[in-house]
Amino acid sequence: MKSQYTNTQTHVSSPKSSNEPIKLDIEHAVVEDDPRIWSDTQKNVVVFIISGASMISGLCANIQNPANAQIEQQLHTSSGDISLSLSLSILIQGSFPMIWSAISEIKGRKTVYLFSLVLFTLGSVIVAVSRTIGSVISMRILQSIGASAVLTIGATTLADIYEPHQRGKMMGIYYSAPLLGPSLGSIIGGALTQGLGWRAIFWFLAIWGSLMFSAFLFLFKDTFRKERSMTYQDVLKRRLREQQSSEAKDGSSNISEKESQVNDEDQTSSNDIEAQPTVIPASAIREVQLSIADVNPFPPYLSVISRRNNIAILIASGLIFAFSFSIMYTCARTLSMYYNYDALKTGLVLLAYGIGSISGSMLGGRWSDRTLARLKAANGGISFPEMRLESTKIAMVWLPLSVIGYAWVCQERVNVAAMCVMLFLAGFLSIWIYASTLAYIVDANTGRSSTAVATNASFRGLFAFVATEIAVPLQDSIGDGGLYTLWAGLMVITNCIILLVLYKGRKWREASAEREKRKLDGK
Repeated sequence: MKSQYTNTQTHVSSPKSSNEPIKLDIEHAVVEDDPRIWSDTQKNVVVFIISGASMISGLCANIQNPANAQIEQQLHTSSGDISLSLSLSILIQGSFPMIWSAISEIKGRKTVYLFSLVLFTLGSVIVAVSRTIGSVISMRILQSIGASAVLTIGATTLADIYEPHQRGKMMGIYYSAPLLGPSLGSIIGGALTQGLGWRAIFWFLAIWGSLMFSAFLFLFKDTFRKERSMTYQDVLKRRLREQQSSEAKDGSSNISEKESQVNDEDQTSSNDIEAQPTVIPASAIREVQLSIADVNPFPPYLSVISRRNNIAILIASGLIFAFSFSIMYTCARTLSMYYNYDALKTGLVLLAYGIGSISGSMLGGRWSDRTLARLKAANGGISFPEMRLESTKIAMVWLPLSVIGYAWVCQERVNVAAMCVMLFLAGFLSIWIYASTLAYIVDANTGRSSTAVATNASFRGLFAFVATEIAVPLQDSIGDGGLYTLWAGLMVITNCIILLVLYKGRKWREASAEREKRKLDGK
């Protein structure tokens, strides 16, 4: 297929999109079998598969909790070792997505999905037959490495098939699946442990992983397109320069001409989030083949965190996720110690938080898209990523209040129905905000959405790891009232950070883009 890469070429992504032309850019480069114009049925199949697979992450982190006492007894180990297996699982799920992201930007999404699910399933099987805690810990790490890919690459897959103005709604729908994981994990884990023993938990995970592997193998069509990946383009430019240097001695001019064409076309067309730098010609992409040896996750990672708007929103996202993990962890402990609830009853109470989170994710995502569309229309048809964050204001006032309400409902040991109400509100409001911040991270990093989401995962994992380690000591020393009053203060700080990005983020982002362009031109 021949493509002319000029600034006047337009591309219509779908029949439902705006009638106005979209300037050709890294997000809308002409590609074969464009995922943006797939049928609704094809897109729904993709969303259904990645949503089902993304539940693995939440299940993997929480399904073991009801079985901890039984594991400790049968494997003759300590609670410290059990805690270590959980903490390492959280940390690995946060740090390894950078590797998966880099691979997916070279070899495609489907390759990553399949290989990661093999690792997850293998780890689950070995844990199920383990006879020592050392084997459990090591295989839980392998399991977490596999589970970490789907949640990160899933959000990137949505960016591959949907336009920016559609992503808030779809991110909300997609993210509701992993939010069910923590709540259902406690219920499923409790039922399996009581009925069949702790090993049944990991056989269940192995079966789930196998089903998802089959779905990706036979039903999933890869959404990755080289022309639309900034990471692929950057690596390709480096390879082209290397070929230019090596062939210069022979007087070859082919690569030089290609490089000149790249440099002539590498310019920013506008400030619209749907208009970013142009791309390398398809002919050059076909002639130069990249491999796993070209995978280096650090340059794109550093590129993401070097932008002030990114680092600010990543901190806010990390704090929201850490709060979610802390409240689930400590609430289970409170119900066990002060209400004498077993694993199954605890899971049913925690389901209130999960239902609130799912509702907040879906409604918050839709409201985010509506807000972006309204502000874009008011701005003469020009949009920029920060517009989406306007949708978070409606939840900002009520989130800290709901956290304080939860704090003192738990502290005073009132009826568990009141706890369920506060859990629902905390989950609803926190994920309402998180859905918009996740969509913003994708929109603000055009061509690097995979790396941006992986970076977000690393911040979430680090913050959740710290929150888990300090939650119990703080809960024991100052109680639920003191602990979640502190968290309410942190949520106020989180809201302030998001507002800062809303009002200053565009200026920061454009300054960073200009600095990166000057640096690239100087090479």
